[in-house]
Amino acid sequence: MLAVRVIQAQGIEVEGVNFFTGFCVEGHTHAIRERDRKKPKRNNALWVAEQLGIKLHIIDISQEYKDVVLHPRYGYGAHMNPCLDCKIFMVNQATLMLDKARDLADARAADGDGFDFIITGEVVGQRPKSQRKWTMPVIARESGAEDRLLRPLSARNLDETLPEREGWVDRSKLYGFSGRNRTPQIELAQAFGLEEFAQPAGGCCFLTDESYSKKLGDLWQARGERDYELDDIMLLKVGRHLRPRPHFKLIISREEGESQFLRGYRHAYDSLETTSHGGPLTLVDGHFADQAEAEFAAALVARFSQGRDAGQVTVVWRQRDGVTRDLQVRPMAVDDVPRDWYLG
Repeated sequence: MLAVRVIQAQGIEVEGVNFFTGFCVEGHTHAIRERDRKKPKRNNALWVAEQLGIKLHIIDISQEYKDVVLHPRYGYGAHMNPCLDCKIFMVNQATLMLDKARDLADARAADGDGFDFIITGEVVGQRPKSQRKWTMPVIARESGAEDRLLRPLSARNLDETLPEREGWVDRSKLYGFSGRNRTPQIELAQAFGLEEFAQPAGGCCFLTDESYSKKLGDLWQARGERDYELDDIMLLKVGRHLRPRPHFKLIISREEGESQFLRGYRHAYDSLETTSHGGPLTLVDGHFADQAEAEFAAALVARFSQGRDAGQVTVVWRQRDGVTRDLQVRPMAVDDVPRDWYLG
């Protein structure tokens, strides 16, 4: 938001680009969880574009992004976050858009109808993986943007870029922010009249989350390959995940909103649900070796139901082929659920 405002203040037209990877969907979890019901249900990129008065392009890169997650050249951050490779990839995608727009403008002989450079809100030293002094030229070079990439908030700490040298942008009106202290940015936001904005640390990327990363790593290990589909990464955000056996995992809803969401996946997974008592809907990612193992899993699910203290609970086992069985089980005791079964 600040980078756009700084450039708009120089009379330059800006359009936004938001990339959908599948790993950053705040509104998705807010809409499901009861505890998040009061949080705004909105696409934050669209909301920001509205506040800034700019056009927004939303680009689905979830398939192309797989290679960034699975094979990051510069490795991961603290968890499964390939931040530097991610930044390079997104700037590269923006560069391709810029080149396409310029080619289209040239083809129409419409001077000034294209785009000339790219801006980001990066600040030197603000993020430990992707926003360091040495990574700035790496991102510009390897993305193909080269000196068409301008960071308005940190420009005076960096070499001049093409728009500065050409006089399209007045360098003296750009900033030299650096480090992790957000106070100068917050003060600038106040000066621009920006009263509502995202938290100035962290972000919405689930790959930076320890619990989510643990679940993703477990998924790869259980399947014997480093791959995923969009449904996989969406399900990792929902429910309580337990792996009591190497060949199956239980995804147990924590409230009614999650139960309703998981119902949409019952065609693709076996499920367990208590019927004699109120309780969660559970998806089974994997397979049961036999009836005894299904009853063992049902007893574990019953432990999270309102019948946890009952002598017997009825759990319906719905198989993905439509076959259903009623299982009569004694709920597992709390002490019988090892902590290492919990993935998050």
